[in-house]
Amino acid sequence: MPELLQTLHTTFGYPEFRPLQRAIIETSLAGRDVFALLPTGGGKSLCFQIPALHRPGLTIVVSPLIALMKDQVDQLQAAGVAATFLNSTLSSAEARSRLAGLHRNEWKLLYVAPERLMLDNWQENLKAWNVAAIAIDEAHCVSEWGHDFRPEYRQISKLRELLPDVPLMALTATATERVRVDIIKHLKLRDPSVFVASFNRPNLTYKVTPKEKPTDQIIAWVKKREDESGIVYCASRAATERVAEALAGKGYSARPYHAGLPTDERARNQELFLRDEVRIMCATIAFGMGINKPNVRWVIHYDLPKNIEGYYQETGRAGRDGLPGDCLLLFSAGDAAKQTHFIDEMTNEQEAQVARNQLRQIMRYAEGSGCRRGELLAYFGEKFPLDNCGACDNCSEPRDRYDGTLQAQKFLSCVYRINAASRFGVGINHVCEVLTGADTDKIRRWEHDRISTYGIGKDFPRPVWAGVGRELLRLGLLAQSEGEFPTLQLSADGMAFLKEKRTLTLTKPMETPKVRKVVRREGDIECDEILFSRLRDLRKKLADERKVPAYVIFGDATLRQMAREYPQSDDAMAGIFGMGQKKRAEFSEVFSSEISSYLQDNSRMTFNN
Repeated sequence: MPELLQTLHTTFGYPEFRPLQRAIIETSLAGRDVFALLPTGGGKSLCFQIPALHRPGLTIVVSPLIALMKDQVDQLQAAGVAATFLNSTLSSAEARSRLAGLHRNEWKLLYVAPERLMLDNWQENLKAWNVAAIAIDEAHCVSEWGHDFRPEYRQISKLRELLPDVPLMALTATATERVRVDIIKHLKLRDPSVFVASFNRPNLTYKVTPKEKPTDQIIAWVKKREDESGIVYCASRAATERVAEALAGKGYSARPYHAGLPTDERARNQELFLRDEVRIMCATIAFGMGINKPNVRWVIHYDLPKNIEGYYQETGRAGRDGLPGDCLLLFSAGDAAKQTHFIDEMTNEQEAQVARNQLRQIMRYAEGSGCRRGELLAYFGEKFPLDNCGACDNCSEPRDRYDGTLQAQKFLSCVYRINAASRFGVGINHVCEVLTGADTDKIRRWEHDRISTYGIGKDFPRPVWAGVGRELLRLGLLAQSEGEFPTLQLSADGMAFLKEKRTLTLTKPMETPKVRKVVRREGDIECDEILFSRLRDLRKKLADERKVPAYVIFGDATLRQMAREYPQSDDAMAGIFGMGQKKRAEFSEVFSSEISSYLQDNSRMTFNN
């Protein structure tokens, strides 16, 4: 269908479809139900926006967040698409006007929250509006097994009975196999075409570093990225405010965001961030789902995330425009201990067990020495084809390895001796206490000070032994039981290691990096950085005049291509990424004039490839 490509070029200004987009669009236009899993930045929105422009009638988009609705509608209207939203932010007069427009078939897309769809008077509206398709964004919210379950999403399935012939499309950026099955079941998708793109985000780098004076670490990180937007994710409300205050005290524009702030303050902080008035958002996980800000250049996790799925989703908010993004996790075993304490206080044992398993997985990721990208993809059932991604700390600067045979023998022997002496297992912390010769009530009561391995590990502190124990678990020489008090036992492989006197190489613990190599990053667009800065200022001015976020005018990728190719006429603007017909008509002259003005006093730069 060449007209689909035409719409992509003329309305949205993109040269080609991203992986799976075209197949999803064509399947939807054929009237099939669709389940689409595309990573953040993979172009989910176009999968329902382009079909809406090619079919008669209204496409309804179910969206969980008010900010996301306004954001996407602003961008669609800037591209010349008849889109609107209905939510609680509108005055009654505005809402009536938009409803009247819907009855007159003036809109192609309507964004709405799930709970509003289920209001009694909406059932008549839905039947009267010639609904041609329904898209459910952030569809993982329907599943209790997802990382962001929202009960109101379960109501959406009623639309199947109300509008039985209308095709549904469910879209998400993150879902394990179990969650995918759950989504299809609860939304009552009929024999859907299932599309699952790669979870790989090649433009993102992943780094984990020990958490030492974390506020100082964040300030040092930001110092090198003063003009970039970023998010610092914290586990507690207090931490978000503390970090935001520390950054503001150093002169950086930072604001907190958490559920405890007054609604108007929270909304204002988010708006300032979206408009580039504030560069840094220090937030709990309450912030970010559906935030359509493409130029977030970095994400820091101040605290250990609760699970890998949430971590993947949160890091995915960096580099949505395809340009490079950096992800840093500050790791402390103490953070894991805090989470364990909270899990132990849960009253639902099934939920607690799920949380324990998730915590072990994220701990394994944080402490592991393998490729971070490979670990993340493996969690979602995808195999990364390379041994070295070149864009994570473990691949670009692998940690030193050492002969850990003696340490492994001591740890495994200690577990074996404790279990043999007591006829019951103990946890990793107790083994470390026995190894280091600690004098505790439990050790005395269970007489573990009498076994032969008591005190044989005094040459290392307990945290080092805990790290050895966790690596032995990762390597499969130890096994750990399920439940509130997980205990250790030797696996068959661990027993064979001791009996056969094998050797073992272990990885040294992480150290805080002193100097990192600068590497060329996937998605990087070399350009005239001074011109880019001027174009960014112009974009900000135009956005402020229109009271919209800067990226509604153009994304960074568009500005960087301009600052590389120096287009000085409307014709020269035609091939620039993101330059659709309406935007070209509206902005081509002002941006080309700025470039011409710049070149009067500055020479062109040339770039490789």
